[in-house]
Amino acid sequence: MTKPLSSLTQASERSFTGPLEPVDDCTWRIPKSYKRGMLVDGLIFADERLIPLLRSDRAPEQVANVAFLPGIQQASLAMPDIHWGYGFCIGGVCATDPAAGGVVSPGGVGYDINCGVRLVRTNLTLADVQPVLTQLVDQMIHDIPVGVGQGGNFVFSPDELRSLMREGVPFLARQGLATADDIACTEAEGCIPGAYPEYVSERALVRGADQCGTVGAGNHFIEVQVVDRVENDPVAAAFGLHAGQICVLIHSGSRGLGYQVCDDALRALRDAPAKYGFNLPDRQLVCAPVESPEGKHYLGAMRAAANYAFCNRQLLMWHVRHVFARIFSRSWEALGMDLLYDVAHNMAKIEEHTVGGDRKDVCVHRKGATRAFPAGHHDIPERYRHIGQPVIIPGDMGRASWVLVGGPRALERSFGTTCHGAGRCLSRTAATKAARGRNIRDELLKQSGVVARCRSHEGLAEEQPAAYKDVDVVVDVVHRAGLSLKVARLKPLGVIKG
Repeated sequence: MTKPLSSLTQASERSFTGPLEPVDDCTWRIPKSYKRGMLVDGLIFADERLIPLLRSDRAPEQVANVAFLPGIQQASLAMPDIHWGYGFCIGGVCATDPAAGGVVSPGGVGYDINCGVRLVRTNLTLADVQPVLTQLVDQMIHDIPVGVGQGGNFVFSPDELRSLMREGVPFLARQGLATADDIACTEAEGCIPGAYPEYVSERALVRGADQCGTVGAGNHFIEVQVVDRVENDPVAAAFGLHAGQICVLIHSGSRGLGYQVCDDALRALRDAPAKYGFNLPDRQLVCAPVESPEGKHYLGAMRAAANYAFCNRQLLMWHVRHVFARIFSRSWEALGMDLLYDVAHNMAKIEEHTVGGDRKDVCVHRKGATRAFPAGHHDIPERYRHIGQPVIIPGDMGRASWVLVGGPRALERSFGTTCHGAGRCLSRTAATKAARGRNIRDELLKQSGVVARCRSHEGLAEEQPAAYKDVDVVVDVVHRAGLSLKVARLKPLGVIKG
């Protein structure tokens, strides 16, 4: 999520006229000679089909700007779902070396800290769900809080909230709201170490007190899907997926709490570049050395917000399980509603990577980008380690989403990262304008058979399929680049949005 919508709209109406040099059939370079002060090249994963969209958006300029960050390693990167964001583009990735004065930048994480997705399997088929689909979707939007500012059924005291932010999903397990299997199948087991809830402001605590277990608005959703086709049988089997199977995709983040943490950090870091002598091309790239007091403070608060987001998606899944149990008159366990995996999008994490032949700890910023570790990596849950990390890529609500697996070239090319979605090609303002006089809900039902429910007409207008790139094209690029490999394609059946 970016804060100033007006900036997004205005910037997206300008084109990028700088250099884009082909490296191979799915990689393009912005050479560091483009701007004096760039420390590394910019690299964008895209193919010829996406170049017109790249050129029509100023997001590549942000890729070049990120290359100014002190301590940046290898390259300033962007995924094929790239579009304009706050400071960093959405889809932007960079790693900085704390030992070389590397920085952390809130703009490289975003306002919605640990916005992410989780995919829930079921043992239901399309034939089971189709007769009750409308009832199921209506029950979800009745029982599950969605929309701007909506509070939920789970309200935490300040002390409880601090415990939740420090411990993540294991805190919910002690309340009977998560299983050991849920924890094992969440990135970082649902808890980023080094969280400091005491660094989170009172205003953020107030905003987060009743929003854990709520969807929110914007591009967040809960979607009932069917596995349309399987591209890799052995990996799909390891993930427990097969054609015709019903799954549920949940997309949400840290809600108002995370937004406030980012807002507080941007104000606190406003003077840090001048203090540390950084020459930055964009004030939205405010940053501080990872090892500085300011950097440690932001990372401590960001990790607390990230743990809140893991818990938010866990509680949303808890809601979904009980809605399904109610509609099908069977327990969620009997329905096989197990978590396949939960992945984070907006995060800055300290990870060990090989850079220039040396192993080092770097601060990896993933802004609208997904971790994608290959088989054998120690951070992958044991059950998937021999296969690779599950990667979940939501598309728009009229076409498809994808399950992939961490690719063999991800570590060498992108610090173990891939895309996070289809990526917008229309701003929210432009999408709303294009929807005037139309009924997006009716269009989705007639054209795609998708039952859509939303708290507002504007919400569906902003998120209409035409506002997004074709996810099949985006996924094809990361597959060919070796960042993540296709496993299964899922089609939407029903969706609730804010």
